[in-house]
Amino acid sequence: MAVIEVKHLTKEYRLGTMQGLKQKLLHTAARLTGKKTEERPLFKALDDVSFSIEQGEVVGIIGHNGAGKSTLLKMLARSSTPTHGTATVNGRIAPLIEVGAGFVPDFTGRENVYLNGAILGMSRREIDKKFDEIVDFAEMEEFIDTPVKRYSSGMQVKLAFAVATSIEAEILIVDEVLAVGDLAFQRKCFDRMEDLINSENKTVLVVSHNLRQIERLCKRVLLIDHGKIVADGEPKAVCNRMFEEMDSKIASQIKQNSKSKSGRAISDGSIELVDISLIDSNGKTTNTLTMGSSATLKIRYLVHQSLMEPIFGIGIHTSDFIYLTTEQSYGHLKVDVIEPGIHELKFIIRAIPLLPGVYSFRLGIAGGKSGGALFYKDNALHFQITANSISRAWNATSDEGFFALDAEWVISHQASMPVEQ
Repeated sequence: MAVIEVKHLTKEYRLGTMQGLKQKLLHTAARLTGKKTEERPLFKALDDVSFSIEQGEVVGIIGHNGAGKSTLLKMLARSSTPTHGTATVNGRIAPLIEVGAGFVPDFTGRENVYLNGAILGMSRREIDKKFDEIVDFAEMEEFIDTPVKRYSSGMQVKLAFAVATSIEAEILIVDEVLAVGDLAFQRKCFDRMEDLINSENKTVLVVSHNLRQIERLCKRVLLIDHGKIVADGEPKAVCNRMFEEMDSKIASQIKQNSKSKSGRAISDGSIELVDISLIDSNGKTTNTLTMGSSATLKIRYLVHQSLMEPIFGIGIHTSDFIYLTTEQSYGHLKVDVIEPGIHELKFIIRAIPLLPGVYSFRLGIAGGKSGGALFYKDNALHFQITANSISRAWNATSDEGFFALDAEWVISHQASMPVEQ
């Protein structure tokens, strides 16, 4: 039985509807006298969306910013009404959409727990029963009788998340709330969500830009683009489609902003980056490499003063700054001194093990004797990895992660079972 049934759901907004009283009166008078008034265009946040969700399903909703994800959740949580179509929900909903939105700054944490719980549909008896559990989960025992206006934003969200996830509801609607607090608390929130999903058989809708989190939590994923559902299926296949779209967008941005100076940069003034380029196995400058191919990174530095025993470092990170690997010249390249002038450094990669995607090089130089950082830059050069045999949208396990291991498989047959002693 479907607990959520969405049929031809459409939500329209008229752009630029915020007007002053004078403008409203003039437009009203014009309409009453039969004069035509200039109407702003309609924007469809949702455009004829239809789907159903069964009891116990965990469904992820992904898409670019402004695609219509949060609008859809608000329709389901009944905090907004559709322009056309219907959204039928059978069961009690716990909406974790704007956690903490109902907190009153002058009230204490204790008072806000009861207020927020009531807003979310909990009775006083329910809140009394779960109060200690809420405070303990939020790690707020020491501050629970302190006015919320003295809380940090992280403390407020932690308490609000604890309240929202304590509701005994059949359906959870979660919108970007698993990244609250510090890393330890984020882990705690993620574990709470997994426990609610696995042990209580709740129906859960999760909106997040963290695709790896969506893949782990969900059994099904909807991809929304400009108000329409463009994909609905197995998490890995749908998330990989989103990854490919993002990779293409990033690659396009790289071409348009090839001279961009974005990225963290540190320098003591003794050395500066003149040029960096990537050379493929055919000797051509490129920003696209084939997985498994060889390549050479050429870097030209302008040295302003003598560098004694410098150590070079080169690393690779993803577009969202996950550091994948770092190689240092220490033990491989010994340089006693580099005199002032322009010098070229080559970093030869024998085989690129990276799976298809968009990545960036980061560079660093340290003084061998001083040990201090002389130069550092991330996002120094973007590049894309492609592969003829592997696609991010290919539904198989071999394209998970970032690296392909250089390995082989061997299986052998044992003639007899070992005898137990």
